[in-house]
Amino acid sequence: MAMRAQRIGKANPAEDEAVYQAILRALLEGKLKAGTKLAETPLAALFGVSRERIRKVLHRLGAERRLEMIPNRGARVPRPTLDDIRRVYEAHRVLEAGVLSQLVLRVDDLLLARLDAHLAEERAAAQRGDRATSVRLSGAFHVHLVDSIGNPDLSRMLADLLSRSSVMVSVYEPAAQSICAVDEHGAIVDALRDRDLLRAIAVSREHFLHVEGRLRLDDDAATPSQDLAAVFAGRRPLRGKLRSA
Repeated sequence: MAMRAQRIGKANPAEDEAVYQAILRALLEGKLKAGTKLAETPLAALFGVSRERIRKVLHRLGAERRLEMIPNRGARVPRPTLDDIRRVYEAHRVLEAGVLSQLVLRVDDLLLARLDAHLAEERAAAQRGDRATSVRLSGAFHVHLVDSIGNPDLSRMLADLLSRSSVMVSVYEPAAQSICAVDEHGAIVDALRDRDLLRAIAVSREHFLHVEGRLRLDDDAATPSQDLAAVFAGRRPLRGKLRSA
């Protein structure tokens, strides 16, 4: 098995995507602790792929700012400081205030229906305890808002912020708080429905402050040691099927 994991095979985008999704889901579910090192060799053995393939996936996650890439030390789950969190959420508040000031001028029934449908998905995910989907949908709510402006530069700015804040939420926010975010998103939609810009900005600001305040940083400075086999149990790609695809 070890020899097989080290062997460099042909490019297999489906296999790369399966490994990427497995690691991303573990991040969003909060299964991986802040500071955990993701070493190539054990991951290659777990997924039955080459170290080069694992390295490619880890660098992709690093480029998305979901993982921290440390020269000569590899990849690890980010361990943001209080200052990191404050800067990211300040940026979220400022960006969304500008988005809402534009959006309130063009909000229509189609957008409101789209947001209401999204809120229903968020609430269903939170109620069934689907942590990874809740985190993804929470970020997607803000994507719906900014994409409605039709400015790709703003959308890219938000995507960068969400890549960082989604990991912060996954590793530091208690899972039971997910339903609170849905209610806060609903308050933003209600303000847009009433075309009330000042209320929309106020509830958006309070929402991001609440999320920031719910994050519980781990004071333990030591790098956690995790059993990666346990983390990825049931999440591994179907090796044989992927290889023969």
